[in-house]
Amino acid sequence: MKQDPLLSIGEVAKRTGANVSAIRFYADQTLIPTVRSASGHRLFNRSVIRRVSFILIMQGLGYSLKQVASALESLPDNRTPTKSDWNRLSRQFSAEIDQRIAQLNKLKGSLTRCIGCGCLSLQKCQLYNANDRAAALGDGPRYFIGDDIR
Repeated sequence: MKQDPLLSIGEVAKRTGANVSAIRFYADQTLIPTVRSASGHRLFNRSVIRRVSFILIMQGLGYSLKQVASALESLPDNRTPTKSDWNRLSRQFSAEIDQRIAQLNKLKGSLTRCIGCGCLSLQKCQLYNANDRAAALGDGPRYFIGDDIR
């Protein structure tokens, strides 16, 4: 079986839409595997395109590079990940993404109520937080993170 030709860093950058400096950084951080040519240039297997795309998508969703690296560790470096490999990885994120969607929908509704109220004050809100009752529950957006409105 013929192996795909290796890609230059510029080809990977062009194909993924990432900057060359980002590709170099991902390689330096061992997020993507690389080999060196005889002249010292970085070369990449075609499967790196999918890895870089995954990194960009996950960063766009707010995941840290540490979280992305942890996820990528489950994928093989010595072969192109299969559909099964990617499905397993996507299942790891599905529950968390569903949770984020639920939080965003809750936030959307809360913002609508708060903006409609007009006061926009967590301390003076007579509708949702009269007399700043939420302060007794702890720091942060107590009602948003799940504490009951009393």
